[in-house]
Formats: sequence, structure tokens, C-alpha cells
Amino acid sequence: MVDGRDEPDGRVAVPATYTIGELAREFDVTLRTLRFYEDKGLVNPRRDGATRIYTRRDRGRLKLVLMGKRVGFSLSQIREMLDLYDFRHGQVSQMRVAIERFNEQIAVLEHQKRDIEQALDDLKRTVSVVSGMLREREGAGGS
Repeated sequence: MVDGRDEPDGRVAVPATYTIGELAREFDVTLRTLRFYEDKGLVNPRRDGATRIYTRRDRGRLKLVLMGKRVGFSLSQIREMLDLYDFRHGQVSQMRVAIERFNEQIAVLEHQKRDIEQALDDLKRTVSVVSGMLREREGAGGS
């Protein structure tokens, strides 16, 4: 953390800026991933020569990008949402759009969850049947 230091009361100060390595370690992503997100306009670090300096805003955007990826949004959807608004200063209509998109993604993920649960049930039944067949053959001395 470029600017972080301990506070007199023992708390660790929240840094004002971060290096690419610090963010990569914190979020367990590669430097290449961070540079890719920069190329896609998802984060916009300032430069000090060849050094990238990320702000708290960049860190927050990165956190949202990674959360968006984790829940199934494409990078273009994530960029559109990030570019559309800033939650703290967003318009009511923009927030409604965000809620609508989030609810749509929740529905997609719930459908995928049902499909996965069905696939797991099918596989478990298949394992049970095949295990039973195997026990029968092993008990009969077959190979």
C-alpha cells in the first residue's frame, strides 16, 4: 500500500493508492488480468512513469468487476454498468436499471442452480446403480 500507515489508535489506515502488485495479491489475480481490465476500461490507474497507481475508486471498481464475473456477468455487461452510473451519485432511473439487471442475473443463476442440482441428482443415482452392478459382479466372481 503506497500511502498506508498505522493510525495512533492502532488501526491500519486505509491506503489512498495501491500498486498493481498489491491489488493482484489482494484479489488473487495476475498482473496480466489487471492490465487486461485496464485495456478494457474497467479500471483507470494513473501513471507515474511506467508505474501504475490505483486509487480507492479503482480498487472498488476492480472488486465489482470480480464480483460481476463471479456471478456470471460478461465484461461488456460489467463495463456498461460501471460506465452507466456511480452508485453513490447515480440517478434513480440508473439504479432501477441496475436492480433490473441484477434481478435478471439472479434468475439466470437460480435456473443454472436448479440445472446443476438436477445433474448432481442424476449423477448420484447413476453412481448408485453402477455401484450396485459392480457389487453384484464382484460377488459373483466376475471381472
